[in-house]
Amino acid sequence: MQIDKTTYDDLSLFSREEEYSIFHKINFTRTRIGRDWLLEYFNKPFSDLKSINETQKILSLILQHEEKWPNAISNGTIMVMERFYETALDEIPADSNVINANVYRIFHNPDYSIIRYSVQHFSDFINGMNIIIDLFDKDDCPELLQSLLDRAKFLLSHEVAQSLNKKKSNLKSLSAQVVYYGYYLRNRFKSFALELINIYGMLDAWYSMAVATKKLRFTFPIFSDQKQPVVDAKSLYHILLPTPIAYDVQMNEQTNFIFLTGANMGGKSTFIKAVGVSVFLAHLGMGVPAKQMRLSLFDGILSNINVVDNISKGESYFFNEVQRIKNTILKIDDGRKWLVLIDELFKGTNVQDAMKCSSTVIKGLIKIHSSLFILSTHLYEIGEELKQYPNISFKYFETEVKDDQLEFSYQLKDGISNDRLGYLILKREKVVEMLEKL
Repeated sequence: MQIDKTTYDDLSLFSREEEYSIFHKINFTRTRIGRDWLLEYFNKPFSDLKSINETQKILSLILQHEEKWPNAISNGTIMVMERFYETALDEIPADSNVINANVYRIFHNPDYSIIRYSVQHFSDFINGMNIIIDLFDKDDCPELLQSLLDRAKFLLSHEVAQSLNKKKSNLKSLSAQVVYYGYYLRNRFKSFALELINIYGMLDAWYSMAVATKKLRFTFPIFSDQKQPVVDAKSLYHILLPTPIAYDVQMNEQTNFIFLTGANMGGKSTFIKAVGVSVFLAHLGMGVPAKQMRLSLFDGILSNINVVDNISKGESYFFNEVQRIKNTILKIDDGRKWLVLIDELFKGTNVQDAMKCSSTVIKGLIKIHSSLFILSTHLYEIGEELKQYPNISFKYFETEVKDDQLEFSYQLKDGISNDRLGYLILKREKVVEMLEKL
């Protein structure tokens, strides 16, 4: 599925501030290599149902055995293994008899200590990998996972690696064994070890996605293998909110455009992002923040939410809004299925101009039935002329005023809002009073 950098930023899929990052929210990896693989998955959401369904099966299988996932493999374990190959050591004797081993221990003691410490971590790692293989090497194992397990079994099949797994408890006291395993790991096992670390990284990333699905109470979506676009979700919500409000969302070829209105802070942007994030997570093969969700496979997500000006290029806010819409049209006019998210279109020009531009853009976009659109606006006036189009669904977030105080229900309702609360907010924050005293 195609997603550009602007959309990644708009949906907060990544963020320097971790509390605003979707990636951080679902990152339960135990190792750096696992985090790297999770990042890889985030950057390459699937474009085919086979990969999505297979990943869902893998995560479901991991969840069945989550409590048995090995604790022996930690980020420290991986770091020690990698540094063992990066550190310059005096040559380890190939003949690890007692005399050679003790000579090496006495005259190369610092290096011997590194070897002993590293061999212990290799043993932990091999033990952990064998536990994973035993857990998932079953008849119902998905093909992708099975191929990794088969490769890991081959890499661990050498009798020395298997022996190291069983000798774990004696390594601290037997110098001959330390030297013997150290030589083997250093000179015969390096490429195998690095490949096994990479395999574990993939497993760790899946483990993170599975644990996130469980801890955040996600549900696996059901994909509909159809040509027409569809999103049908019950109690969908945004995962970055501490106490989110859930929405029901129904979009299909017949009603493929949501015209969304409501006051500032009413929940429009949150709703738009919640839909986008959920569709994105679904295309990773993991669970989504909803009680249930059915959707079609999408070819891409495009957003127009946090447009900025570019002073260095002399580009205004409005110019960049126009360019984003232009690029969106060029991409989605190809008959493929896109999810298009637009928040407050044409904020960078005057009201009359914005109304004309917005109306023109909407009337053009609704001709594209192969994609789904959610567009929010303050320009509720243009809603009346759009009611003639049957594929537009009108939704709004209601705001009540009680004793000059705003109350937001964050409930999505049918219709068009006509709230005008800017002056009220200005007055409530005592800006009007401050200006009167100037």
